[in-house]
Amino acid sequence: MTTNSRDVFGVPCWVNLTAPGLAEAEEFYAGVLGWTFRATRLGENFRVALLDGRPVASVGALAPTLGVPTAWTPYFAVDDAEVTAARVRERGATMAVGPLAFATGRAALAADPSGAVFGFWEGEVVQEWHAGQEDAAAWVELRTRDAFAAAVFYGEVLDWACERPGCCDVAYEHDHVVVRRGNQTVARIDAGAVEDAPDPQVRPRWHIHFAVADLDGAIDRAVRHGGAAATPVRSSPTDRRVTLRDRSGALFTISEDTA
Repeated sequence: MTTNSRDVFGVPCWVNLTAPGLAEAEEFYAGVLGWTFRATRLGENFRVALLDGRPVASVGALAPTLGVPTAWTPYFAVDDAEVTAARVRERGATMAVGPLAFATGRAALAADPSGAVFGFWEGEVVQEWHAGQEDAAAWVELRTRDAFAAAVFYGEVLDWACERPGCCDVAYEHDHVVVRRGNQTVARIDAGAVEDAPDPQVRPRWHIHFAVADLDGAIDRAVRHGGAAATPVRSSPTDRRVTLRDRSGALFTISEDTA
């Protein structure tokens, strides 16, 4: 089932892996996370990943064609891709690719003023895919040097905290910027304590998180399929998590619920 990006504007509406090739990516993520794959209406260079029959993400074999790095990227729903691209440029950020037309909409890649790459999408969105909910396929978190500046930028570009009905709210909670639509948390921005000075050592990046039932087993499978752990395992009162690198170099985070 699908809806339109204008109905969920500002919300993460998808995550995509830009990869050198489909076969290698499919083999890795099938082996590590148990995903299956099917073709899409976006063409032969795209596959949708499914877990237990539910859409999780997509893989696009476009890195060589577009000259972009292999990476996981969140896409945010927008009303008008051209208007959003203009807002990005007006605020000193960079449009990297697009907007480009696809069968079901228009997509673009951009980098915010600190260099973190994100995408935006105008058109059909998968209605059953959600970010940041308890049963979500994925959740997204921006780790950056200055959470306040990032919240202002994305708020202006994506219409967060605006006066339009249905817009996302932004709040500062427990040293994080939390983005909600209604009662559902859809994204977070983290730079440590928001009152602290920006940390020049932080390399800004959007992190894509996927839940797993067995963190240690997933790490072992990643290594056996040519990947590696990029960080030590981190534990909190609610979960254990680790950032992995797939065999092509793309980073993603997996977490195991321990609450």
